[in-house]
Amino acid sequence: MVIGGRRSGRPTLEEVAARAGVGRGTVSRVINGSPRVSDHAKAAVEAAIAELGYVPNRAARALAGNRTDAIALVIPEAETRLFAEPYFSDIIRGVGAELADTDMQLLLTLLRTPKERQRFAQYLTAHRVDGVLLASVHEDDPLPDLLEQLEMPTVLSGRRSDLESVSYVDSDNVGGARSAVAHLLGLGRRSVATITGPLDMYVARCRLDGYRQAVEGAGLLHDNALVAAGDFTEEGGRAAMRALLERRPDVDAVFAASDVMAGGALQVLREKGRRVPDDVALIGFDDSAIARHTDPPLTSVRQPIEEMGRTMARVLLEEIAASTATRRHVVLSTELVRRESA
Repeated sequence: MVIGGRRSGRPTLEEVAARAGVGRGTVSRVINGSPRVSDHAKAAVEAAIAELGYVPNRAARALAGNRTDAIALVIPEAETRLFAEPYFSDIIRGVGAELADTDMQLLLTLLRTPKERQRFAQYLTAHRVDGVLLASVHEDDPLPDLLEQLEMPTVLSGRRSDLESVSYVDSDNVGGARSAVAHLLGLGRRSVATITGPLDMYVARCRLDGYRQAVEGAGLLHDNALVAAGDFTEEGGRAAMRALLERRPDVDAVFAASDVMAGGALQVLREKGRRVPDDVALIGFDDSAIARHTDPPLTSVRQPIEEMGRTMARVLLEEIAASTATRRHVVLSTELVRRESA
C-alpha cells in the first residue's frame, strides 16, 4: 500500500503482479521455481520483486505446497548416550552443515520412552515435518515401518537388516571390523577377543561378522569365550573387559566395536596391570576424538560420521523434492587408523 507517495507495510503479491504487468498466478509460479513461465515474464517479475523489495511469505508458500520446511532428526536414545558418544554430535554436525544453505528447519528429537514415541507418532501423522532422519536404529524399532506407512520421506543412519526397505546411509562395518582384527592377527596376537555392540542392532552384528571372518580367515577356531556383549557405552566396555579377563586371562588383543567401549576396556586393563599394547593390543571403531586422547592413543577404524550426516540430509532433501518412492542405499568406506594401542 502507498500513502502520500511513501510505502506503508510489506509489498504484496498483487503489487508485484501489477508492477510486472502479469497475473498473480504468474508471480507465484516464478517465486516457486515453476518452469511454466516465459523468460520475458520471469524477468519482469524478478525486476518487480527487486524494485519493491518483496519477500515471499514462506508460511503461505509452505501451506500452498503442503510443506512445512522442517525435518526431524530423531535419536531414539537417552540423553546420556547423546552427550557421551561423539558419534551423535558428528551426525548432528554433518546434517546441520548440509542444511545450512537451505530453508529447512532442523528439529532434534529424542525418543526415550513409549509415551514419547507415541506422541511423536501423532506428530508425524499430522504431517508437521517434510521428512525424518533416524539415527541409532534398533532391529525391533517400529518407527521406520510407521514412517513408510505415512509415506514420509525417511533416511536411516545405518539399517535394521540387509533387507532394509527404507533409504539409508551406512558404513562398511563388516570390512572395517575385518581389517582391524586382521591387523591384530598380523601383529602375532592369537587370543583376539571382541566387545560387541548391542546385538539387536545390525551395525553391531556386522562388526561381529567382520571379527569372525578375520579369525576364520587366519585359520583359527572361533571361540565364544572371546566374545563379550557390550552396549556402545563406556560402562558396557568396562563390564565386557572384566568378563573377558575372567574367562580368558590369556587374551592378548581386543577389538571393541566402538571407541567409547574401547575407552572403558582400557581403564580395566590398566586396573588389572595389563600394559597396552605390550600385554594386550586394543583397537576401537569410529576414530572419534576419544581415540586421539586416550593413553596410549587408540588405533581405530575410521568411519566418516560427519560425512554420513551430510549424505543423509542430502538424500532426504532429494527424496522430498522428487516426491517419489525411490529408495537409496549408500555405504561409505572405512579406514584403519593406526596409533600406539596396536
